[in-house]
Amino acid sequence: MTLPDTAFGITPAGEKVERHVLDNGTLRAAVLTYGATLQRLRVADGTDVVLGLGTLNDYLHRSRYFGAVVGRYGNRIARGRFTLDGREHRLAANDGEHALHGGVRGFDKRVWRTESAGPAEVELSLVSPDGEEGYPGELAARVRYVLDGDALRLEYRATTDAPTVVNLTNHSYFNLAGSGDVRRHVVAIEADRYLPVDEGKIPTGELAPVAGTPFDFTVPTRVDARRDGRYDHCFVLRGGARVSDPASGRSMEVATTEPGVQFYTGHMLDGVATPFGPFAGLCLETQRFPDAPNRPAFPSAVLRPGEERVSVTTYRFSHAHDCNRL
Repeated sequence: MTLPDTAFGITPAGEKVERHVLDNGTLRAAVLTYGATLQRLRVADGTDVVLGLGTLNDYLHRSRYFGAVVGRYGNRIARGRFTLDGREHRLAANDGEHALHGGVRGFDKRVWRTESAGPAEVELSLVSPDGEEGYPGELAARVRYVLDGDALRLEYRATTDAPTVVNLTNHSYFNLAGSGDVRRHVVAIEADRYLPVDEGKIPTGELAPVAGTPFDFTVPTRVDARRDGRYDHCFVLRGGARVSDPASGRSMEVATTEPGVQFYTGHMLDGVATPFGPFAGLCLETQRFPDAPNRPAFPSAVLRPGEERVSVTTYRFSHAHDCNRL
C-alpha cells in the first residue's frame, strides 16, 4: 500500500514539493522532496526529536540545512578547489573562500524525485549534471528512508559517468528533549582521534588523539562540560555514537558505515535568521572527512564510473534513564 502524498508547496521555479508521512507504529516521520529533508521524527512517546520548519518558504529562506541531505560534498573543501587525475576543479565558494555542503545550490536546495513510497519507507532520487557547482561528472544519487522498529535507517547510493568526489550525509539537528536546548544532553562518541581545524574550519591534516583533550567523548559527557559546549569537528570513528537526555530518559544510538562523524552543537544558530536559537539541536553528520579530496591520507571520497558508493546510517531510539551506556 502506498500512502497518499501531501503537497507541501511550489518552488519559485514551479517545482512541486511533496511531503511523505511514514509510520511503522513506533516511529512516525515526515520526509520532504525538497532537499530530501527529514522534517519530523516522532519517537514512541510522540515527541518530535528533530528541528523542522513548517513551510516551504521557511526552507527556502530560513534553513541552515535543517534535516536535509547535503551534497554533492557534505562539509568543507578548502579554497573551493581540488585536483583529480591531474585536473583542477574549481567549486562554488559559499563559506568564505571555501566550498560547504555542495555549494550555493547544493542537494539541500534541489527537489528530489520520489521513486517509491510505502507506509514505512520512501526512496528519493536526484541527478546532478556534469559541472553543477563545479563538480565533474553526472552524478545519480538516491536516498532511502526506512522506519524499522525503533530505528530510522538512511541508505545512500551514488553512481557517476566520470571521475568525481561525493560525500552524502543528513544534516538533522536532534533535540531529544523535544524543546529547549541540548547543552544538558550527554554525548558519547567511539572515537580515539579527531580532526583539528584551522580558523576556516579546514582540517590541518592531523588525526589527533582525543585523550586528555576537550574532544574526548569516549566516556559519556555533557555537551556543555567543556568548550562552553561549542563543537563543530569531525571524529574518526571506531564504532558508533550515543546521545541521551537525562531529564526525559530518551536516547539515540548512531551506527554507520562511514569513517567519520561531524559533531556540531548548533551554537551558531541565532534565532533571527532561523526560527531556532543557539544549541536548539545538535548534529551527528556521518560522512567522509572534510577536505578529503585534498588530503590523500584521508579515506577516499573519489567515485569512478562503474562503481557504486553505498552508505548506511541508522538512528535507534530508546526511552530509559540509563545515560551511561554507549
